[in-house]
Amino acid sequence: MNSASTSAASPSVANEGSSAALMSVQGIVVRFGGVVAVGGVSFDVGRRQICGLIGPNGAGKTTLFNCISGIYKYNEGDILFEGNSIRSTPRHRMAGLGIGRTFQNVALFRSMTVRDNILVGAHQLGKSGFIANALRLPFVRAEDERAEAKTDSLLDLLDLRKVAEELAGGLPFGWQKRVELARALIGEPKLLLLDEPAGGLNHGEVEELEGLLRQIREHFDLSILLVEHHMNLVMRVSDKVVALEFGIKIADGTPDEVRNEPEVIRAYLGESDDDDSH
Repeated sequence: MNSASTSAASPSVANEGSSAALMSVQGIVVRFGGVVAVGGVSFDVGRRQICGLIGPNGAGKTTLFNCISGIYKYNEGDILFEGNSIRSTPRHRMAGLGIGRTFQNVALFRSMTVRDNILVGAHQLGKSGFIANALRLPFVRAEDERAEAKTDSLLDLLDLRKVAEELAGGLPFGWQKRVELARALIGEPKLLLLDEPAGGLNHGEVEELEGLLRQIREHFDLSILLVEHHMNLVMRVSDKVVALEFGIKIADGTPDEVRNEPEVIRAYLGESDDDDSH
């Protein structure tokens, strides 16, 4: 396998990704002082594609994720989303652009109910201003009704209905992950960034997650980019896999191609790693 390969497991997905990528990472360089965290990484994520991003500790995975979601600024290169640069897009505009995200350490409002946590994610869909909301004009009520309907749909899809009125902070970790996923999905993303979605889950929950990710891709017609150390999950669910080591891309291709790449075997597959700090 050539490390520059960008083919995917499914022919239809591969064709979409190669002809018109939803997102294109182009030569991204990120420096923290004198340390190069990401050193010229390039890859595409096709439309309706699930792409796994793997690598050992310190490979630059989370740094790259933070660049895509607007938390970090990159020093060189660019990231194109639907053909347009996101370099100058502030982080609070990413959801409106169509980029949703979950975090390794779940970021929920612990004293709010599950339902209200999900509804928070719908804020960027609203078009009404402060005055319209204060006066509760008819179109504001219509927006609220649509958000409630979307919330109900997600509660059913992610099997959260039975805990909808419970405080999010009191739920087991696996359930909190589902709540955060629902909050990201209600914003109608075109690209969903998942940071260690299997972290802290037991074997049965990981198997459920695999099916759920495929279901989400089909139901919402979106692309998924996931950082994950659970290699079995990545290789089973991904259409393509990108492998990093010390901020450099060492492989880019189908799961089978990447799994058999000597550089990947040497750098990652034989090691037991926790999440990298960048």
